[in-house]
Amino acid sequence: MKHSCLFTVIALAALVAACQPKGEAKDSAAEAAKRPVAYINGKAITQGEFDAFIKQVAGRAVADLDAEQKKRALDSLIGLHVLGAQAEKDGLDKKADLAAEIALIRLNILQQAVATKYLEGKTPTEQELKAEYDAQVAQMSRNEYKARHILVPTEIAATQILERLKKGERFEGLAKDSLDSSRDNGGDLGWFSPASMVKPFADAVMALKKGETIAKPVQTQFGWHVIRLDDVREVQPPPFEQVKQQLNQAVMAKKVRAYSDELTKAAKIEKKI
Repeated sequence: MKHSCLFTVIALAALVAACQPKGEAKDSAAEAAKRPVAYINGKAITQGEFDAFIKQVAGRAVADLDAEQKKRALDSLIGLHVLGAQAEKDGLDKKADLAAEIALIRLNILQQAVATKYLEGKTPTEQELKAEYDAQVAQMSRNEYKARHILVPTEIAATQILERLKKGERFEGLAKDSLDSSRDNGGDLGWFSPASMVKPFADAVMALKKGETIAKPVQTQFGWHVIRLDDVREVQPPPFEQVKQQLNQAVMAKKVRAYSDELTKAAKIEKKI
């Protein structure tokens, strides 16, 4: 879809306000959220919607803004409402593609809200974090590789490069014709882990010995590669304490996925495609 993102922003601003979790705030906070901050043709813009708009757009709380910033933000929100009302008047919200996009935005906000609610009281324990750490360490490669490559569009071109290498031409010189930006460094990719490369490329590199060039070109979605492995070094996983925050996020994400899988399994689903 190639329409403007403006109406998406309008829908998002309204839906964020509509989907805020309820029941956790005190009554006074709930009442404050209902307080009008402006009216447009008799329809109120509430403090809660304004707060959500500021958080979404600026990533800050309203309290962090000065008077002028609040004024500009409110003017922006009013502008969105005015344009949004015109869009509805013109029937744009009934267009199939736009209606589908608005529905997806709503679903995304709702799934974030239900995930937040589900995770209440489910802060990962030290044991869960350690188990996630061990699992990730077991999956990570213990080696990093330093390699050069030459990327060309066809297998024939790659085979010709291999033939020229066998005749004694320097890899770095031939790399100048590579399609990849590494051509400026003689094809040097620096140090990398296999996980950072597409699988066919990573598999080919790991199968090489230090100083060896592949016998046949390797194809990826980028084209055909001639690869030379220059060096290998062993790497140690980062200390547990150093990656605790990332582990916490990973464990919570797994909990949400498991919860989603449970709900999906319990749902009656009929696929038509």
